[in-house]
Amino acid sequence: MTFRNRNIFSSTPPVVMNLIMINVVMMVITWVVAGTFGVDLNRILGVYPPGSPEFRPYQIVTHMFMHGGFVHLFFNMFALWMFGRVLEQVWGSRRFFIYYMVTGLGAVTIHLLVNYLQISAIQREAIAMLNTPSPDAFAAFVTRHFPGYYDQVYANFLDKWYLSPTSTVFADQAAEYVRQLILLQQSIPTVGASGAVYGVLLAFGMLFPNTILMLLFPPIPIKAKWMVIVYGGLELYLGLTQPGSSIAHFAHLGGMIFGFILIKLWQKRTDVFY
Repeated sequence: MTFRNRNIFSSTPPVVMNLIMINVVMMVITWVVAGTFGVDLNRILGVYPPGSPEFRPYQIVTHMFMHGGFVHLFFNMFALWMFGRVLEQVWGSRRFFIYYMVTGLGAVTIHLLVNYLQISAIQREAIAMLNTPSPDAFAAFVTRHFPGYYDQVYANFLDKWYLSPTSTVFADQAAEYVRQLILLQQSIPTVGASGAVYGVLLAFGMLFPNTILMLLFPPIPIKAKWMVIVYGGLELYLGLTQPGSSIAHFAHLGGMIFGFILIKLWQKRTDVFY
């Protein structure tokens, strides 16, 4: 066997190879555009919540090919290459591509739904708080939903409101702060192929459950089925305990959920050959 037949490029099937190339090219273009024109493509092609003024329908697809940095890109593409090439060889290119896109779109659907529910809950709580405004109620609201901005809010506004707790002027300012904080929450784009990659991980665990894998952190061997269960459970726990996190935990879960449903549908249909 020649080296050419054994290298990484010749052993990687076409869909996985092209997906990796597209993601890498988009990262390079993002760097070039940022350095040359000062434009952050992640803020254009990343996906925003539907209620955000920045939302565009095309972002539902384009966000899957954007990443927040080299490390984010590397780990997603490494996992895609490691597990996706095996699935593509087993399923064929067409079926693998369909699976990848369905899980990626399913992931963003779950993410946007959860994000919408979280923001709606914040808006309802804000309305209730502003119906009977007080500095203590406003402080509790900011601490619960926007803890990273509490010090800034306190220094610029809240400390003065405590000196005049019945002032309607400060109550109006509180309403404006709430509007700005919610708008800020809606102005954070989501990027990455992680939802589809988690779907790929789920599929590998279902098709090859007893395959022994070596984790990087910690470096211990584990069967594929247990790794999938651990990753899924961890994402569910983090999604429930860290709402508003910069990591889209429910998108990861969404990719796994849609992947599970699609595989089960394929297993029931014996007339599908792609």
